[in-house]
Amino acid sequence: MAEDPIAQSEIAALTRRYEQAQVTTEREFGIVKSDLTALRLQVGNLDQKVGNLDEKVGGLEEKVDALSEKIDRNQAKIVELLSALVGKSPDAS
Repeated sequence: MAEDPIAQSEIAALTRRYEQAQVTTEREFGIVKSDLTALRLQVGNLDQKVGNLDEKVGGLEEKVDALSEKIDRNQAKIVELLSALVGKSPDAS
C-alpha cells in the first residue's frame, strides 16, 4: 500500500508543531523556575528583615517601658512636692 503524501505532510506538520510547543514549554518552564528561585531569595531576605525588625521592636518596647516608669516617678515626685507646698505661705522660704 502506497503512503499518502498529504497524510505524510500533515504528520510532518503536526510533528513540527509538537516539537516547537515542547521547546516553548521547556523555555517557559525555565523562566518560571528562575522566577521562583528569585522569589525564594526575596522571601528569605524579607524573613531576615522581619526578624531584625522584631529585635528592634523588642528593644524599643523596653525603652518605652523604662521611659514610662521614669515619667510615673517624676509625676509622683511633682505631686509630692506640690502637696508639700499646699497651705504654705508663698513668701516663706
